[in-house]
Formats: sequence, structure tokens, C-alpha cells
Amino acid sequence: MRGDEKNQKASSEGNQFDFRVDKKGLYREEAITDLRVASIRRMVPVHPDGTDDPGRTSLFYGHTQLLTPQGPLPLQVRLMANSLSEAIDVFPAAMEKEVERVVEEIQKMQAEEERNQRDDSRIILPGR
Repeated sequence: MRGDEKNQKASSEGNQFDFRVDKKGLYREEAITDLRVASIRRMVPVHPDGTDDPGRTSLFYGHTQLLTPQGPLPLQVRLMANSLSEAIDVFPAAMEKEVERVVEEIQKMQAEEERNQRDDSRIILPGR
């Protein structure tokens, strides 16, 4: 569990929320797109005054969506890259891997739903 999730969980248990900003974990978000399939967000570390923080590295996230019969399926994945050029290069493989993970997850959910439906349809007779 990430630190921010832990703080949020601990504070929400008491019906209060902790909205304090982590001043050591600030990022400026930049969006880069090819207007076709790829959207890459570069998270640039910054100091509380808004200036760049060269002591931390930028983070990259890839975004796209797949059109399905049920509607668009958004995909997001962390791109392990040190530059925008690297992020662009790893984007296709990262998205393919994410699609495989999502499809596997959907198949697991469908199998679980089928098991639940079979279990619900059984007739239980007393004494058997």
C-alpha cells in the first residue's frame, strides 16, 4: 500500500479525510499525444514554488482506449522510460502487455460469474 493510500485509509476510518498535500511529492503534468492512438503523460517533479526538482526523475504514463461492444475501455500503464523518446519507443509493447493483462482479468471475472451462476441454480434438498 502506498503511503498516500495508507494515510487516506487511516483517516477515512474515523470518517475524516486527510487532504494535506505532500509537498515533497509534487509533479507538473504534461500531455503529449499523436492525436491517433497514443497519449503520454510526463510527470515532471517540482518544488512547492513550482520550479523543477532536478533531484527526482520524471515519470511517464501511457494512455489509450480500446473500442469494445460495451463501449470504450480505457487503458493506462506506467512507461519505464527516462525520456520522452524512450517512452514513445516502449509505448506499443507496454500497451500490448496491458491489453493481455486486462483480457486475462476479464476472463477470470467471467469464469467466476459462471461459477456463481451455476452454484445459485442448484436445488438443495433437505437430508441429501
